Amino acid sequence: MTDKKTMPRLTIASSPHIKNPISTQRIMLNVIIALIPVIIASTAIFGLRVLLNVVFASLIAVLTEFFARKIMKRPQTIQDLSAIVTGILLALNVPKEMPLWQLGLGSIFAIALVKQAFGGIGQNIVNPALITRLALVSSFSDSFTAPSKPLTWFSSLFDGSIAITNGSTAIDAVSNATSLQILKGEIQSGETVLHLLGIIMGNRETLAVGEVCSIAILLGLIVLLALKIISWHIPVSFIGTVAICSLLYDSFSIDYMLLNIFAGGLLIGAVFMATDYATSPLTNKGKLIYGLGCGLITSMIRFWGSQPEGVSYSIIIMNILTPHIDRWTLNQPYGIDKSKKSEQEAKV
Repeated sequence: MTDKKTMPRLTIASSPHIKNPISTQRIMLNVIIALIPVIIASTAIFGLRVLLNVVFASLIAVLTEFFARKIMKRPQTIQDLSAIVTGILLALNVPKEMPLWQLGLGSIFAIALVKQAFGGIGQNIVNPALITRLALVSSFSDSFTAPSKPLTWFSSLFDGSIAITNGSTAIDAVSNATSLQILKGEIQSGETVLHLLGIIMGNRETLAVGEVCSIAILLGLIVLLALKIISWHIPVSFIGTVAICSLLYDSFSIDYMLLNIFAGGLLIGAVFMATDYATSPLTNKGKLIYGLGCGLITSMIRFWGSQPEGVSYSIIIMNILTPHIDRWTLNQPYGIDKSKKSEQEAKV
């Protein structure tokens, strides 16, 4: 007779049966590590106020999540570091001189209403930092009228940089208007000159301090890819679509294409926000469709919309479409008759 103590035990549980050992906390920690170059670069370019905003927004986000979980009588999740990531991204998506009380309200809105009201991490339907930025723009538009300017010492480094021009067209990266306002035609051709090196390094005015240093953002992308936190599908399809659309729109102008890639929030949006696990598709095919959609919507808003930037709107729209993309691209379980399944869904 076999001893019950020596008998093998079977664990009965619902799928998925194969789980990734990496935890949510580890994923968020790696995202924070990837964001460190962006934080350092933004602080160096715009000053210590950027660092203050990052710390303040993150602290308010963590406190909001703590009290929200207490009120809802649910287990605490502040240890997973997701609230800190939301706070950092929010601070990097606003001007450096935004009043702290407005930034604090933004953190509360992002965590309490966009995240916790839907059940917490993984259940929010849109990216908390992006939708909060749009809410702040609508609520406190005066705080978004004056772009953040690079510090004098940083701007002086690029006085001798080589300009790129497109025939008679010349555009300035550091002027009273932001680079994407220039794309919208608010400055006449020939008045100013674009310094490509300065644009890539961050020598330009902006309404989102975290979007300026392309080198830092690309370094963060390399970190995320190396640690396998994200895949290449969304960033490449998103950026690539905008690049192709820009070439087609302006008679294959390389200058115009480069300005569309580096002068706005495309890179930080494609790397750190479009790739959010909770609001992006599950399959690689779905991610490519998602990135393509983000790129097309961004391009349409930039070319024909009333706003100079379209990254935030495009990601939010595709966030909403993500469940449908998953339904179209997820593999069917073996043995399922698609025709019968469709008939059952139609009856329901």
